[in-house]
Amino acid sequence: MKNAEFRRRMTSVAALVAGLCAPGIAAAQQTPYDTINAAAAASEITATPLRGGVVLLQGSGGNMVAMPGPDGLLMIDDGIALSKAKVEAKLHEIQPTGIRYAVNTHWHWDHTDGNVWVHDDGATIIAQANTARHFGETIRVVEWGHTFTPLPAGGRAAMLVAKEKTLAYGTDVIRLRAYMPSHTDGDLSAYFTRADVLLTGDTYWNGLYPFIDYVAGGSIDGMIAAADANIAMAGEKTIVVPGHGPLGTRADLIAYRDMLVTIRTNVAALKKQGKTLEEAIAARPTAAFDAKWGQMIISPALFTTLVYRGV
Repeated sequence: MKNAEFRRRMTSVAALVAGLCAPGIAAAQQTPYDTINAAAAASEITATPLRGGVVLLQGSGGNMVAMPGPDGLLMIDDGIALSKAKVEAKLHEIQPTGIRYAVNTHWHWDHTDGNVWVHDDGATIIAQANTARHFGETIRVVEWGHTFTPLPAGGRAAMLVAKEKTLAYGTDVIRLRAYMPSHTDGDLSAYFTRADVLLTGDTYWNGLYPFIDYVAGGSIDGMIAAADANIAMAGEKTIVVPGHGPLGTRADLIAYRDMLVTIRTNVAALKKQGKTLEEAIAARPTAAFDAKWGQMIISPALFTTLVYRGV
């Protein structure tokens, strides 16, 4: 998806979510969770061929990809469940023989809420061990205004990745690697070695400040480490699929890493000076990056709050 189209699609979501998440602002009746679900319900699903049969799907929460194989499709993430009919229709255009594997890059609902229906369609769910554990827990994410309850048994991971797993499927070999705790404590990357396509999950948000899930073990330092890992995995011609946002490149990953490092440095300096969170937000430590990164979903105030928590 082109940058302009992505920005157009996310503008209405961003305006409400950024306001709801900003510190000091009372929550409206509709939570960020509700708003993102509503956006998914209203959005069309787009399918963009990449390389080697890998197809990018957008329009239901986080970015997804699908690739045909001898026993059905392999998916990376499966979006929000209310988009089932639209996602399924696009998948049938790629290959109408069901789903063989569905890899979860982490536990968040906008990437894994489709687990139950893809399992019913034949998929084996693959996830990092901590992600699999979170599927069985009740987790409150305050910033989203929602408490997540355990997934039904069919939506939980049947195949676990401890550190690294290689999966030969179709015309490619997919390398799954666990990050150190970063966005969460259960993030996975997925690299299609022949197509040279890298999925980073939510360790990388292209053109947006990222969310950091401290409840599930995330941290700003882990996000920076994951950004370095992504740079190391990507070559000059690698197509990088972020968790959210348009396609990126290795150069984009470097710009993202540098943004994280600079904002962490700025916020840490303010906290060391004894600034309260409110004072740190007022000092605008993200100001140099807000025009590019702070216009959608995660507001500058919320991102400052997340970084402040971890320094």
